[in-house]
Amino acid sequence: MTALILALVAGAVVGLALGGLGGGGSVLAVPALTYLIGMSPAEAITASLIIVALTSITALTGHARDGNVAWRTGLLFAAAGIVPAMLVGTAAGHLPQAGLTLAFAAVATLAALRMLRPAPAPATGGIRPARAGAAGAGLGAVTGLLGVGGGFLAVPALTRVLNLPVRRAIGTSLLVITVNSLAALGARAGTGTPLDWSVIAPFTAAAVLGAWDGKRYAQRLSGDTLRRLFAYALLAVAAFMLADALI
Repeated sequence: MTALILALVAGAVVGLALGGLGGGGSVLAVPALTYLIGMSPAEAITASLIIVALTSITALTGHARDGNVAWRTGLLFAAAGIVPAMLVGTAAGHLPQAGLTLAFAAVATLAALRMLRPAPAPATGGIRPARAGAAGAGLGAVTGLLGVGGGFLAVPALTRVLNLPVRRAIGTSLLVITVNSLAALGARAGTGTPLDWSVIAPFTAAAVLGAWDGKRYAQRLSGDTLRRLFAYALLAVAAFMLADALI
């Protein structure tokens, strides 16, 4: 019963993050599944990918209806990151866990600091495919290294590198997360990692419901407020992971 309650609460928080901020699902889900539910890191990562993929698809439909998804940019961004994610992910398996945790905290901190800077001026010349592809490849490499869906980095990249408005970046980020998560799940197929559906199912259900609430809250807040909330959430996660690696 305790595991069920924790799964429901954690799932709701993950859904709020994905629906309202367009990222942070894997960043929040993996620690929750590991530290609260007691899964092993391998089990938590696979379970997180399932949860985040299904929740992102649900949240994506709502943002798409509102016209807040840059489909061409998002698909270029996501497609460019698939191969780097697979290559770097293979190399990451030979790195110490403490080193990966420190890298995770450092990247999250840098992304948060960039989000706290003043917003760039809106783009006037459109999105260049080469620039979107280069940014997506870099994100894919980091995603492969850290084993997360990439939304917590996609939103800063889409706003800072490609100059998308924050609301459109949030919706487009969900497309990137969906593609990255499904690709990672495909790569993990057949590895024999056990899946505890008694936790995954309620976690996912709560996350899907939370995503709808997150989207409604996002509509009531300004772009700058959303950006600051996202940045503070990243800083909190980075501090937690850093403390866990050093203690």
